[in-house]
Parts: sequence; C-alpha cells; structure tokens
Amino acid sequence: MAIAIAAIVVVLLVIFAIVGFNRLRTTDVGAQEALGGIDVQLTRRADLVPNLVETVKGYAAHEKDVLEEVTRARAAVATAAAGSDVPAKAAADAALQQALVRVNATAEAYPDLKANTNFLELQKQLAETENQISFARSYYNDAVAKLNKLVVSFPWLLFTGIAGVRKREFYQAPLGQDQAPKVEF
Repeated sequence: MAIAIAAIVVVLLVIFAIVGFNRLRTTDVGAQEALGGIDVQLTRRADLVPNLVETVKGYAAHEKDVLEEVTRARAAVATAAAGSDVPAKAAADAALQQALVRVNATAEAYPDLKANTNFLELQKQLAETENQISFARSYYNDAVAKLNKLVVSFPWLLFTGIAGVRKREFYQAPLGQDQAPKVEF
C-alpha cells in the first residue's frame, strides 16, 4: 500500500514537472513569436521605404540629406530585425520613424508630390504598417509580461532552469520618443 502511494506521488510529481516545463516553454515560444511579429512589420516598413524615397527623389532632388538619412535608418532596421536585441530594434525603429517624419515634412514643400498617387498610396501603406507595428509591440509586451510573471512566481520558477527559460526585456521606446521630432530644412 505504501509503495502504491509512493508511486502515485512520484507519478503526480512527474506530471507536474512536465506541465510546468511545457507551460514555461510554450509561453517563451509565444514571446519569441511576438518578437518575430515586430520584425515582420519593421521589415515591411523598411521594404516600403525605397519606393517612397524614389517617389520623393523625383520631386525633391536637392533634399539629398533627408533621403540619405532614410536609407541609413532603413539599413539599421534591417540589421536590427535580423538580431535578437530588443533595445536595438527599438532604437532602429525610432530612427526610421524620425527619418520618415522628415520625408513627410519635405513632401509638404512640394504640392505636386503631395498629390502624386504613388506617394499617397505609399503614405497610406506606411500609416497602416505603423498601426501594425504598434499592435505587434503591444502583443509582444503582453507575451513578455505573461512569461515574466511565470518565471518569477512559484511553482513555475522551479522549472526555469530545466526549461531554459528566463525573463525577457520589454519593447520600450528609446528616450525622447514621447516628443515630436524636430524637422528643419
């Protein structure tokens, strides 16, 4: 009888360990997938930028520094999206967003450009992508919050080592992102 009870206890502990391990790993994978969603949207935005630059180039050829800034920021986003450094992704995202604000400000000086259907469509797609990026950031931060709560709470913290799961960083906007970018020509 004692052996049967001990066997039941061991089986229950094994089942509990499996459930704990799986819950942590599943939650961690969810956070990884959410970060991938940010990368997809950042890449989508970066892919739209060359078309926007080419459209603006035809109208604002002497605004070379603005267009070069956008190109540099786009390259930084592509590099950051390929890595797993969340703060680097946020910084590259912010730089590209600021560069795009300058492009849009440049467009204000060219009425023909503002009326160009290609430019208008690209602006629409970029605005849609910005909304998707915001959603992806929120989704990622929610997934990270869920994971981080599990990692620090009992009994799940007992399984973090064997599951290979640790706390993740939140996606935070770099300092100064709460202020409108300054645009000068």
